[in-house]
Amino acid sequence: MSDSLDSFSGRDPHTLSPEIIKKKKLWRNLFIFNLCVSILLIGIFWVPLKFQQVNSFLAASSVNIPDKGEITQNEKNLRTAPQTSNLLATRSLVIDATSDEDWAYFDFSRGKQVKIMDASSLEWDLAFRRGRIISNGGASNKFGQAGLIDLGEVDFDAVESVPDRKFILDKSTRTDTVNPILENWYKYNYLTHKLTARRNIYVIRTADGKFSKTQFLSFYCADKNSGCIQMRYVYQHSGSKSFLKDDAGTVSLISTEASP
Repeated sequence: MSDSLDSFSGRDPHTLSPEIIKKKKLWRNLFIFNLCVSILLIGIFWVPLKFQQVNSFLAASSVNIPDKGEITQNEKNLRTAPQTSNLLATRSLVIDATSDEDWAYFDFSRGKQVKIMDASSLEWDLAFRRGRIISNGGASNKFGQAGLIDLGEVDFDAVESVPDRKFILDKSTRTDTVNPILENWYKYNYLTHKLTARRNIYVIRTADGKFSKTQFLSFYCADKNSGCIQMRYVYQHSGSKSFLKDDAGTVSLISTEASP
């Protein structure tokens, strides 16, 4: 490159004095030396720091998972905060969906995970298997009335009634049955391979035609294993489309149900 510059300036590089050539070599060597020092410093200080940050990120959960026996501050608030409005009581529970083969069934009317011998019965409303959730209706059970409406990311307490919208039923695929809404209840991180529950609120019509508003909160167990689906919900047992109580002066406490 120096030869081309000398040629461009009209000077023959072969006529340069030994002193000028020596200076050019010195500057070139200084440049190479500085470049090597910079690369070395990056390798010593910057690269290990970035590796540490990446490892910390990969080891971190996509949700805030408490240690075994602990609960998060949000869960403490969920369990103890009084509701001073006219809303029906909100319940919270964890579904054990850790099995890769067996479905875990949940019944809103009983407020707990139940054992089902006949999947065509109306004794269950939602079924869980790992990250999959189906409802008791449509292609999953022609006798069930279950279906869902996705309200998006709205305030849970602001949903006071069932909207006048179409319920989405389970449908058949080539290999299984799915509910188009429940297929998207979580976000998947392809870098960490972890699931994060969306903040969406779902209005659910149960197998026997009652109504619930539900939000899925987490996919992870207290010991940080996966397959424990935490959810909160309000269930209207009367069949009314309202999630409000009749007595506006009554204060209800948020209660917690544990899976068996």
